[in-house]
Amino acid sequence: MRNVLLASLLIALSGSAFAAAKCAAHPKSEWMKQEDAKAKLEAEGYKIRKFKVDGNCYEIYGHNKEGKKVEIYFDTKTLDVVKAEVEK
Repeated sequence: MRNVLLASLLIALSGSAFAAAKCAAHPKSEWMKQEDAKAKLEAEGYKIRKFKVDGNCYEIYGHNKEGKKVEIYFDTKTLDVVKAEVEK
């Protein structure tokens, strides 16, 4: 039974590790300022509920201009989308 629990835990942890985005590591001096990034994304039509730094990425939770829920990871220097999950 203990082995089953351990295996389940390892599978769960490995799945969440694969879910993370892998953004390029830029020196922080080259990152777009968070306020500027938020303003640019909002100008593109995103409604940001939560904005945070996740490793080397900017991550938002909110809605796109079509009103669909999104979780998107952006490059901190260029704001290129690295990974996106959009409600269907």
